[in-house]
Amino acid sequence: MWFKQLSFFRLDESFAIDEDKLADALAARPFQRCSGLDWFSEGWVPPAGHLDSPLHSQRNYRMLSLRREDKVLPAGVIRDHLDGKISQIEAEELRKVGRKEKLALKEQITDDLLPRAFTRSSRTTAYLDSARGWLMVDSGTASKAENLVSQLREALPPFPAALPRTAVSPHAAMTDWLASGEAPGGFELDAECELKDSSENGAVVRCTRIDLTADEIRQHIATGKQVTRLGLIWRERIRFVLTEQLQLKRLQFLDVLQEEASQAGDDMASLFEATFLLMAEELGELVDDLVAALGGLEDSQRAADSTPATVTVATASNGDAADVPWD
Repeated sequence: MWFKQLSFFRLDESFAIDEDKLADALAARPFQRCSGLDWFSEGWVPPAGHLDSPLHSQRNYRMLSLRREDKVLPAGVIRDHLDGKISQIEAEELRKVGRKEKLALKEQITDDLLPRAFTRSSRTTAYLDSARGWLMVDSGTASKAENLVSQLREALPPFPAALPRTAVSPHAAMTDWLASGEAPGGFELDAECELKDSSENGAVVRCTRIDLTADEIRQHIATGKQVTRLGLIWRERIRFVLTEQLQLKRLQFLDVLQEEASQAGDDMASLFEATFLLMAEELGELVDDLVAALGGLEDSQRAADSTPATVTVATASNGDAADVPWD
């Protein structure tokens, strides 16, 4: 259950999480399969197969998982059925099918095919770090991470979470680190980067498996290119690629952490508990170090954190989350 990517959001420090009310709010919005003419459905499920609640708590961490199911109906399939129907009408009625009639036929065919379409399932897992004030989402896609936040706001309004704004922008900091040949605060350069030219031609240089302290890398920076992705290693424990959107992609928990987690026990429940706790502790420290390396949070965001907030918790009623395999 190690996270593979990370998007993180700042929680208002005055926002106190009521665990029972949050669990009830999630249970009131369980995942249900797509039916009828629905193109998609989404809802909360237990974060692991051996759990029966949509909210799993451990120390200061609360894990949750949003499952989504999408209907898969390729445009080519609709087009083939539409072409066949148009050919049939034109052959039988000896007339051309107009544009408006084609649109109506397309809608009818889509409605006929949708209930029989295949489905594609995905899930987005996250956890709340109430001690440090972060919402950590296992996703490197902004839309998926923000959708999970939106669903939390619906379940527990207003759920004050926002993307962090650091004093130094990620691309400026990464460019400085690469130009100097070293990264601060427990981070070290790995062997991957991406540089972009801000001019009209928009040249992009991608480097992999290369010494990032080499002169050729500095030459790209000297010509005005800025770093948009940078491979980093944190304390020899976690390897990742930092993006200019302040996302961590291709997270890799190195052997020392894998070994620590594996010593917790052989059964699924023990391994899950140990891995979750170890991962949450490590990612929390990593994010704190990263934000510090970027000059800390902007003054405006720090001020917002210290402003008292009134939180209205949605009441919840029936509805139990479906138990699904842990993947």
